[in-house]
Amino acid sequence: MYRASGKGGGTAPRPVPPVVLALRRFPDPRLTGLGSGLFCTATMFGLACLDALLFARSVTVYGVLFLLVSALTAMWVRRADLVSAPVAVPIGFAVGVLPVADGSGGIGGQVTGLVTALAMHAGWLYGGTLVAGVVVTVRGIRHMTRRAARRRALAQARAGSPRTAGQQVPSAPRPRRRTA
Repeated sequence: MYRASGKGGGTAPRPVPPVVLALRRFPDPRLTGLGSGLFCTATMFGLACLDALLFARSVTVYGVLFLLVSALTAMWVRRADLVSAPVAVPIGFAVGVLPVADGSGGIGGQVTGLVTALAMHAGWLYGGTLVAGVVVTVRGIRHMTRRAARRRALAQARAGSPRTAGQQVPSAPRPRRRTA
């Protein structure tokens, strides 16, 4: 419950930190599972090309950028497709490492460079997958606790609990229709 500020001695609302204001202005898209995979893959390939041009194929720069893209991918995927983010992130790493890998001598040399880069820099791959997994897990737990709180409030309202008298009760979540 919130106290109404006024003559009753209520407290003034706390000022919002500038970091929170900046984060609220950040875009909040909701990507499907396929969209998150495409976003991660295209972004990592573009960043790897930029890395090859500006930083002489620095795998450290590529790895740090991969961690950031992994977090963004996990934050921007829809709730219904949360499981797809930790799956799409390693695919994006593998596709994006192509311009950074030291491969020469045709297709065989490129494949050898790709496999070597994936083997030598697996720590970045595991780290990005872990970041995506943690973000997805936290989002899932937050969603489950909100849904449980909504159900409890609805059950109390239906039971005629005196605590909820005069308060607006959120509507019950509608069951999802299954198609195939």
